Amino acid sequence: MKLFRFGAFEQEKPGVELSDGKSLDVSGFGEDFNEQFFATDGLSRLQEWLKENQADCPILEKGFRYGSCVARPSKIVCVGMNYAKHAYESGATELPKEPIIFFKATSALCGPFDNVVIPRGSEKTDWEVELAVVIGKRASYVSEEDALSYVAGYAIHNDYSERAYQLERGGQWVKGKSNDTFAPIGPYLVPASDVANPNQLDLWLSLNGKKIQDSNTSDMIFQIPFLVSYLSQFMSLLPGDVITTGTPAGVGLGMKPQVYLKPGDIVELGIEGLGVQRQEAQAWKA
Repeated sequence: MKLFRFGAFEQEKPGVELSDGKSLDVSGFGEDFNEQFFATDGLSRLQEWLKENQADCPILEKGFRYGSCVARPSKIVCVGMNYAKHAYESGATELPKEPIIFFKATSALCGPFDNVVIPRGSEKTDWEVELAVVIGKRASYVSEEDALSYVAGYAIHNDYSERAYQLERGGQWVKGKSNDTFAPIGPYLVPASDVANPNQLDLWLSLNGKKIQDSNTSDMIFQIPFLVSYLSQFMSLLPGDVITTGTPAGVGLGMKPQVYLKPGDIVELGIEGLGVQRQEAQAWKA
């Protein structure tokens, strides 16, 4: 079972995709995929509810809009330079000894096939395919050994970044990460129980049909159990919170010459077992 949300922007409804590929509207369950859902073991409750009510759920025909697979979380916590080659292509002279942490505004959330809007005046909008970890229960001072038990599931995140805002406007990364449409997440939240090893997943991204990011989550410097435990030492991770775990080499910032998005560019990306995304870049309009 894969979870998704569908419908108009900020009016999304909950849905599930079954193992046979059938997509169901599960609005009758009465809950969105939000903090309360995850905090109350919503995944298990939804599975039990489906056993009795699946036949009454409307079947969704192809063509609907996918929204973010999680409703707006309390926070999106990002890990910077978590793949060695990406760290070096970004200008680092040595690998980080501890995770580099920053936040992304939750207002940046959008659907996996929505257009990405190049911000007003931007000349350096970049892409970053990343594995997103969705927290399933409140995590505070958890051990690395227990960390994965706090994970509800996994999703794809394209961590769009405006590099001038990120690196040239005062050194606060959040400014380059938080524009509207800069956090497409989904299409699916795949439950942790259905992902055999999140530290062994292929991930890739193509720009206008040319694959430019191609790696595996095994190449992360700091892997998922460590990241969940580490972050929980500094803040409470709430159910539904998103940890996005860094991107491999192949971003526009690291190219020579550098390459950034232009209106009409097509970005496609995917992670093994989690689906694919596609965005078309469009210019900002008032």
